Amino acid sequence: MLAVRDLIRRFSNDDELRRSLCGSITLVPVVNETAFARGHRCGEDGLDLARTCPGQADGSVTERAAFELNVLIRKTDFYIDLHTGGTELSVFPLAGYVLHRDGAILETQREMAKAFNLPLVWGTSAELDGRSLSVGRDAGVPAIYVEYLGGTAGCAEGQSKCVDGCLNVMSHLGFIDRESPASVVEEIIEDYRPESGHMQVCNPSPITGFFQPTVELGQDVDSGSILGTVSSVGGGDTREIAATQSGRVVVLRQFPRVNKGETVGVIAERGHGE
Repeated sequence: MLAVRDLIRRFSNDDELRRSLCGSITLVPVVNETAFARGHRCGEDGLDLARTCPGQADGSVTERAAFELNVLIRKTDFYIDLHTGGTELSVFPLAGYVLHRDGAILETQREMAKAFNLPLVWGTSAELDGRSLSVGRDAGVPAIYVEYLGGTAGCAEGQSKCVDGCLNVMSHLGFIDRESPASVVEEIIEDYRPESGHMQVCNPSPITGFFQPTVELGQDVDSGSILGTVSSVGGGDTREIAATQSGRVVVLRQFPRVNKGETVGVIAERGHGE
């Protein structure tokens, strides 16, 4: 949200930047206002916007927000969706995209993700529905999403990186004049399996309780490595949670309370190319 607000200020106040703009840009600082007000990924109707797209014009508040987002995406030529892990999860800085069946769109998305210039580029399944990127997929709009850490405190670094990343992509696409920075991309992973990229179902907690990680975000782990422990509310039952994949830890729970079945971490696996 802060990054989008910063971009709004820049394009409003920087005459040189605005004059260099070839085309138009639509900036939306918050899409799901009721979820923001609740401090939760679900709105007041209990729906997750990231599972509700393309929504309904006459539906509940989240369905209406999803519908309006769907309309906006379908009017664009390119789309960037900015995220953090929210209040409970932290996500390794990455730019991702769906592995689109159209080769030209897929290549455009790859180049957009690399141009955003974060350490990880992650291509995942195009089969997952309900998301903003599935709207882009169906509309033939090249789209990427960005994840940058999470938590309740503001992240000045994340704000700056997301602003720069958006401007980098706009420059790459010919929308503005901007010198391209040196690449900081460390790794590109593409995973063609049908469920890849579905973060909320990976490495679930076996009980409700208090989670303590034993790994760090961005660390490489092997299948069977212990990601952390979860103990019951009273502390009498403690379980180790072993990784079910090998690869890089790209999501790690940072909020100690975890409910049974919720993810404690997500691992980007290598070696599942087309």
